[in-house]
Amino acid sequence: MKICFFHLMPYRFLPDDFEERYRSVWVDVPHGLHDAEKTHGLYHEYLDELEYAEQVGFDGLCVNEHHNNAYGLMPSPNLMAAALTRRTSRAALVVLGNSLAAYNPPLRVAEEFAMIDVLSRGRLVAGFPVGTSMDMNFAYGINPATLRDRYYEAHDLIIQAWTRPEVFAFNGTYTQVRYVNIWPQPLQKPHPPVWIPGGGSVETWEWTAKLDYVYCYLSYYGYKRGKLTMDGFWQAIARLGADDNPYRAGFLQLVCVADTDAEAERLYFPHVHYFYQKCLNVWEGFAEAPGYRTVQSLQAGLRPQIGAQAKKIRQSLTWPRYLEQGYVIAGSPATVRQQLTECIETLRVGHLMVLLQIGSMPKDLALHNTGLFAREVMPHVRDLWSGYKDRWWPAGVTNGDPGAGRPLAPGTPLALGTSPPPGHAS
Repeated sequence: MKICFFHLMPYRFLPDDFEERYRSVWVDVPHGLHDAEKTHGLYHEYLDELEYAEQVGFDGLCVNEHHNNAYGLMPSPNLMAAALTRRTSRAALVVLGNSLAAYNPPLRVAEEFAMIDVLSRGRLVAGFPVGTSMDMNFAYGINPATLRDRYYEAHDLIIQAWTRPEVFAFNGTYTQVRYVNIWPQPLQKPHPPVWIPGGGSVETWEWTAKLDYVYCYLSYYGYKRGKLTMDGFWQAIARLGADDNPYRAGFLQLVCVADTDAEAERLYFPHVHYFYQKCLNVWEGFAEAPGYRTVQSLQAGLRPQIGAQAKKIRQSLTWPRYLEQGYVIAGSPATVRQQLTECIETLRVGHLMVLLQIGSMPKDLALHNTGLFAREVMPHVRDLWSGYKDRWWPAGVTNGDPGAGRPLAPGTPLALGTSPPPGHAS
């Protein structure tokens, strides 16, 4: 298994009644709710948490791109990945990713990813998402009817810029460049591994399989609901005659670890609830612009994870329902180990991304969750899929410390933070 620490960098200071007073956390969330001084502190907290994840043995550190929102404070994940190159040395830097259609010209992605790859000595995973409708269609004003064509053209230009040995001209529908000749070139050859974050588009499954990329299902509704999507992906793999190597797939799961099941509810419920009720509070009109979802995906019955229907479901959620429905895997280390193994095996994923800082969770609690997961859970799922080779992992990760990506032995002191006091609840 490859296990990655995924971070959204949420704004955790929204008012208690945010979801009642404001229609959306995305696109038109009011500037008056933002405090730049608090955000300064959050950025440094979140970078500390990512660096700590490498110290305790995570294989990769994941950052991502979103715009006009309080759900995730990373309009440029490349800035965060670049910062991490200086304070980490072993973990893969998984940028999930750059929304290709938003860049004009897309060569900017090729250049910045190449810089990160060189800075990190070949530790980059290049993520190429289409992007949410909120980000692409509303925040950046891209016509949904052209979004995917722009995306595919941008992808082709970037891969050619990384792999063609000579200066060349590119004459696309949306981008024309007389001299394609990026400096620097990536360190990894022929190019960094490409992962495609997705929400369940049928076309994305097939395109990813044909190009031999990793498909990453970024779902906030857990592994039980995620099974339908991942089953569809593996069926697409079978139709195309590709092998069923589990490292072709990645999945994101929220996880909360405590000493006991009861303590997990006490420590984590307020922050999980903040995430689902506030951070996912997206107005129906922004959730999916007409033309964003393809006809094939609509015919397959795949629905968006946000919007009015999803909001009704979220409003009825209690801690037991979060757990029963698999939205969150939470509890004692034994409970989490059992459910996480079920998640990995039933979805057949070789790249597990775990969200351990959730919603309004403060730094000390995020470090506590991360440390417990690293010590008491991660070693028990490490050897799943040991019979398969991961062909989609950055080359530079294996060229450094031979202990890179291995968890700390039980009882090893942790370098940052301590467990929260017994009465901790915030």
